[in-house]
Amino acid sequence: MGDVAMVVPVLRALTAQHKHVRVTVVSRIFFKPFFNDIPRVNFFAAEPKGRHKGFLGLLKLYKELKVLHFTGVADLHNVIRSKVITKLFELKGKRVATVNKAREQRAALVRPENKVFEPLTPVIQRYADVFAALNLPIDLTAISFPEKEELSPDILANTGDKESNNWIGIAPFAKHRSKIYPTALMQQVITTLATNPNNKLFLFGAGRSEIQKLRRFSGNNDNVIVIAGKMNLKQELQLISNLDVMLSMDSGNAHIAAMYGVNVVTLWGATHPYAGFAPFNQPQENQLVADREKYPKLPTSVYGDKKVAGYEDAMLTIKPQKVVNTVNKYLK
Repeated sequence: MGDVAMVVPVLRALTAQHKHVRVTVVSRIFFKPFFNDIPRVNFFAAEPKGRHKGFLGLLKLYKELKVLHFTGVADLHNVIRSKVITKLFELKGKRVATVNKAREQRAALVRPENKVFEPLTPVIQRYADVFAALNLPIDLTAISFPEKEELSPDILANTGDKESNNWIGIAPFAKHRSKIYPTALMQQVITTLATNPNNKLFLFGAGRSEIQKLRRFSGNNDNVIVIAGKMNLKQELQLISNLDVMLSMDSGNAHIAAMYGVNVVTLWGATHPYAGFAPFNQPQENQLVADREKYPKLPTSVYGDKKVAGYEDAMLTIKPQKVVNTVNKYLK
């Protein structure tokens, strides 16, 4: 989800800076709401687990896309499926370009010995470079973010009116445990922020297990609202666009908030912003990382999917008060 959300600012800049360009985004239907308000951007729903499954399914997808008469193809995924589609278009004489995932540099960044601890090119810039290769250069410093979306009555029924409140989003989960801030410390952060009556906290997650954990986080605080399970994606996007700040792990919610120009504070455990996945247009001081003096092998992986003995508690070195102080910078 984060990879797709990072495409959004690039397409905003592309369509704003190249008025003649029309774009078709090919992705899972779940992500369609990400692109709803970008001018001259259409969406084509791919079904990799349905009618586009397997090699024959990819051929079917290519045939369905071919009739749209593209002049160029930008592969922003660089996996086997996207490579097949891109190659088929290239064989038909279309201009194609593929994102460079810098796999060797990433491997050097996360290896335990002889680590090359240097920042890599941000992923969002790598996306922009793909369009530059198609003779569509993009200036990511000149991007305009959308206006805050108007909240519908069904959303306001859960959130209440904003009035003079600070609206804080908190997304305390990630796909891998090594990227999740310890429960006790996150509870301290939420409880501390909730003591300010001018703050209203919205907790994001998905699935029964996460909802139960979010309810425990909220406790008896009237100004801490569990959003998970109450809204669909489109509604959540509307709410996120109205936040003053989003506190997130290294996960998709950080990139969703960033694509709306919302202030984002991120917490990093086994992963690190140097891999290129820091949320777009956010200051470096908002990326709170675990202590590398105590845990010198960090980052231990690009995506947080590798377990390293002795590094399970690395995020304990990110102190709750530092998290609260960083969030407080954006509150009235």
